[in-house]
Amino acid sequence: MSELLRVADLSVRFGRSRNWAVRDVDLVIAPGERLGLIGESGSGKSVTALAIIGLLADTAHVRGSIRWHNRELVGMPDIEYSTLRGRQLSMVFQEPMTALDPTMLTGRQVAEVLRLHQGAPSGRARPRVLEMLGKVGIDDPERVADSFPHELSGGQRQRVLIAMALINTPDLLIADEPTTALDVTVQARVLAELRSGLAEAGSALLFISHDLAVVSQMCDRIAVMRDGRIVEQGSLTEVLRAPKDPYTAGLIATANLDAVAPGERLPVLEDFYDH
Repeated sequence: MSELLRVADLSVRFGRSRNWAVRDVDLVIAPGERLGLIGESGSGKSVTALAIIGLLADTAHVRGSIRWHNRELVGMPDIEYSTLRGRQLSMVFQEPMTALDPTMLTGRQVAEVLRLHQGAPSGRARPRVLEMLGKVGIDDPERVADSFPHELSGGQRQRVLIAMALINTPDLLIADEPTTALDVTVQARVLAELRSGLAEAGSALLFISHDLAVVSQMCDRIAVMRDGRIVEQGSLTEVLRAPKDPYTAGLIATANLDAVAPGERLPVLEDFYDH
């Protein structure tokens, strides 16, 4: 199997802390593959993603290897990393109001990604921006492009982030809890548009979530994270059918509450593993 990304023995800690936020993580993503990274809040999912895309805080200490097209990323100077970010590697963050510039029209922000990585002048970028906004499900691309982020709904802002992430047809898109803040109806539409955009771009996906149902919609393979470590990974079908780790079994049981008979106690994660 050809490899797009290989993460080997990745560990991350911050400042003077002796506690590792991420410990000995191994992941492989092939071209076009969709890998779900699932676990509770604080399990190390987002830190892993930020390490891959090179956006960890300056206080971070990183050991291990992150190879991109067989090129080592750990220790790469930021100016060199920035040529990959947004072009070959892109990311959709959980909260668009902090990811978007509140003082800049959204269309200009999407166009800026094109300009930085493809040198597209503003006049030529506009049609491509409007086309991309339409492809991610925005009904009125011109109005949205000429609006500030605070003038848009949560679903529209998240679609703008997806448009920014996909406009340069990256090899890998990292989506960190991209629909958590949206209501269920909007979430379903945004996920469908993300799937469509990935298929058209041919991009691989690293999808980070605490929601097993959402990961099941988006991914072919799954990696389960607990306390900074990967405790289990495999094909989505195999892991859901026969989980090997008690924590994974707990995640599956707590995501399948419809199977609990009326009057029965609801399962919680602590029922499935020792502390």
